[in-house]
Formats: sequence, C-alpha cells, structure tokens
Amino acid sequence: MNLKLQLTTAFIISLLSLIGFSLMAILISKQRIISFDSTVIAFIQGLESPALTAIMKFFTFIGSTSSVAILAMIALFFLYVVLKHRSELILLLTAVLGSNLLFITLKLFFQRARPDLHRLIEVSGYSFPSGHATNACTLYGTLSFLLWRHIPTRWGRTILIIISIVMILAIGISRIYLGVHYPSDIIGGYFISTFWLTTLIWFYQRYKEKRYMRQHVNGNNE
Repeated sequence: MNLKLQLTTAFIISLLSLIGFSLMAILISKQRIISFDSTVIAFIQGLESPALTAIMKFFTFIGSTSSVAILAMIALFFLYVVLKHRSELILLLTAVLGSNLLFITLKLFFQRARPDLHRLIEVSGYSFPSGHATNACTLYGTLSFLLWRHIPTRWGRTILIIISIVMILAIGISRIYLGVHYPSDIIGGYFISTFWLTTLIWFYQRYKEKRYMRQHVNGNNE
C-alpha cells in the first residue's frame, strides 16, 4: 500500500470514527439508545457463571490503567532496546498518554452515570466513554500497527491481528458483563480510540515520509 493510499485510508477511518462517536453521544444525550443497551446487557449478563466471571475479571484487570501502563512500558522497552526505533516509541507513548487524557476529559464533559442494575464489581467515576475500551483499542491497535511491518509472514500477521481483536473485544465485553458499563460506553470508547489512533498514524506516516525525503535529497547532494 503506497503512502498516499495509507494517508487517505487513515483520514477516512478517522473521520468515520469521529462521526460514529458523535452519533453515539447524541443518542445517549437524547436517551434513544436505552433499548439497545438493555437488550445487550440482558444477553451478556444472562451468560453469567462462576467460571465466566473469573475470566471477565481477568480481562477487566488486563484493561485497567495500571495494566495498560505496564504493558506499554514493556512494549516501549522492546521497541527501544530490541528494534531501536525511537520514532515508534514516541508514537506508542503519545497514543497511550493521549488516549487516557482524551477519555478522562470526555467523561467529565458527558458525566454519564454508570449502570446500576447488576454489578459484579464496584467502581467509581463516570461511564461514557469507557476508559477500558478506549485504552484497549489504542494499545493493541498501536502495537498491531507497529509490529505489522516487522512480521515477515502472513500467518504471523494474521495471528497478531486476531490476538489484538480478541483482547479489544474481550476487555470491552468484560465491562458490560461485570455491570459497570453500558454497551454504548464501550462502542463510544472504540470510536474515539480509533479516531485518536488513526489521526496519530496519519501524522506519523507524514513525518516518516518527510524524513525519508530529506535523507534521500541530502544523500543525492553528497
């Protein structure tokens, strides 16, 4: 995929994600998504069992801010020491930190109360958008983008994408299962994270291209 197509794709996905988040916010503010939320919650929580609860608590722990910070630090160490790609390190750091700042700001803006139907854990704070969903999508989305180019085989790339999708979905679903988020909170988190990530990727790809062109021009002039 050439650079122009990559930039165009990133821009389109970013725009669609922003529109999706905006529509979700409007539906929530006008309370026109209650039926959807109730139906999905009833289905997911209807699967409750001791074993599944333990699994969901594990995924919600993996998606917590502290766990994401640890995983991000491990990834940063790998990128810096093993791959020695400092620009990729900056991209990952910016993505994770910006993601946290973004969802915290949005939570304070919308101030949506958490569901109070059938909670299996207790948490505080506002509900929309889900911080777990936002962080999961940002972290695993960024890692997939960065690691993709370093995996030479198709099956290796396929496994990377499958693991990322499973982690993102499992963390989001765990929040609904445990009764601390509405499905619309999770979807909103995915939308805003995708917007943030694709916007960063657009700037990152532009930076890499300009850097390559400068080096190429300087090399020809020597």
